Amino acid sequence: MNWDEAEIQFFVQAALDEDIGAGDLTARAIVPADARARANILARRALVVAGIPLAERVFRALDPAARFEPLVADGGTAASEAVLAHVECRARALLGGERTALNLLAHLSGVATLTREFVRAVAGTKTKIRDTRKTTPLLRRLEKYAVRMGGGENHRMGLYDAILIKENHIAAAGGLREAVRRARAFLPCPGGGPETTAYESFAPPAPGWEEPVPIQIEVRNEPELREALAAGAECLLLDNTTPAEAARLVALARATRPQCVLEVSGGITLGNVRAFAAAGADYISVGALTHSAPAADLSLLVESPPRL
Repeated sequence: MNWDEAEIQFFVQAALDEDIGAGDLTARAIVPADARARANILARRALVVAGIPLAERVFRALDPAARFEPLVADGGTAASEAVLAHVECRARALLGGERTALNLLAHLSGVATLTREFVRAVAGTKTKIRDTRKTTPLLRRLEKYAVRMGGGENHRMGLYDAILIKENHIAAAGGLREAVRRARAFLPCPGGGPETTAYESFAPPAPGWEEPVPIQIEVRNEPELREALAAGAECLLLDNTTPAEAARLVALARATRPQCVLEVSGGITLGNVRAFAAAGADYISVGALTHSAPAADLSLLVESPPRL
């Protein structure tokens, strides 16, 4: 992640504008304009950290001379009451940026922390944890970054870097075989295969699609799985199955096409993810990583009295 790119700078400024507006009335009324302050960002619960560089840029946007000292890097763990960072800058900038910085850091650290729990739950299996497109609008890159900090992997970044044929696409095309045929005819490099299923592109493909685009087909039961395999599917998403049914369908797919890339999704929780991993899928995608992760419990405490 390039934290100094224009897109990040614009996002930080927009977030600050949303909160501060025409000015922080409380700080302007109480805190002298030339006052400086120092504060600590604290973890109130154990967590996996994500978003420290973003928090730093929040304070620097308000005070370019701000001093920000991270004590835990993104992807690292912090115990309860651990200090994540020191920040020193103009007091008004510190107070004005506090909520925006904490909101972003808490949200991204919450995503990373939940992801780490899922990753640990499947440790020792070959299955990898991935996210989905169930993200907060305009925060997708940041949330998917947080998933990586938690040890998970990203599925496709958007609709532009992979083809995932789902039930509504099949209905619109008039059938699964026709949907697959159209997808293969549409791509300049049809065929797919395990080597094209990494979903590593994070930007819309350039004209001509120089990189291979993976084709994945969502199936819900054995008839759909058999139809997809007969249509030449090399990457399947098993949606809303039980662990036992997933194991049966994975075995069936492997017997028909050993190199088929298999993913399980739908209804995945920390309580059942290990059972789904035991089914033998390559990936388990979990929408909850981004749409339901609880925010990390953080605080920013200013040292008193403020420095003048």
